[in-house]
Amino acid sequence: MSEPIMNGEVLVEVRAGVIEVTINRPDAKNAMTKAAAEAIAAAMDRLDAEDDLRCAILTGAGGTFCSGMDLKGFLKGEFPAAGARGFGGLTSWTPKKPVIAAVDGYALAGGMELAIACDMIVASKGAKFGIPEAKRGMVAAGGGVVQLPRLLPRPLAMELALTGEPITAERAFALGLVNAVVDGPAIEGARELAARIVANGPLALIASKGVIRDSWNWEEDSIIANQTPYISGVFASEDAREGAMAFAEKRKPNWKGR
Repeated sequence: MSEPIMNGEVLVEVRAGVIEVTINRPDAKNAMTKAAAEAIAAAMDRLDAEDDLRCAILTGAGGTFCSGMDLKGFLKGEFPAAGARGFGGLTSWTPKKPVIAAVDGYALAGGMELAIACDMIVASKGAKFGIPEAKRGMVAAGGGVVQLPRLLPRPLAMELALTGEPITAERAFALGLVNAVVDGPAIEGARELAARIVANGPLALIASKGVIRDSWNWEEDSIIANQTPYISGVFASEDAREGAMAFAEKRKPNWKGR
């Protein structure tokens, strides 16, 4: 485990191949600022750049994931984005490696958009998800009204957007929006999920995420052709051979990432 690093309003710590990124504005319910968004983007760059890092967990301090954008900053003309990477430095792009959202308390407005921008979500009991922008005369333009209809049946996405009312973690789990609901802090469940991911081949993780993310709009007759560039190098890698040998020899693989 590495020593925690404070980068303004975000805490970054590395544990066993996982980079944990914590929005650290608990007094403001982790409302997003431009500085925090840029720090999250920088942490995701580190995730992709360092071979020893296989997965990220994004969470919030003080029992809240993220309550949306800092409205005080918004009124001063600040938008909490990291350039073209979107709200929180994550809603308009994704790193090549997996990202898990660990959600305690509220994931509201941009906070929900940030959570669904991650690849998986682990929530604690009592957590709530919502896009209440319409209540404030705004629109969930950080991905909410675009991504939710892809993740949920359209009538439910409409309900969330048009009423602005939140749903519980349990309902989000039943709808398939959340991977797991845990009794304790969400970070513990996210760490367990991350450990199961990190145990697998790093090249396979990158390729699998890439295909799942990018294949959404592929035409049916071009799926196999479009998938080939993502996976061809995986099957020819040292890791693929190591995985097969480890299985035959009944031992854990020694991944090299090549």
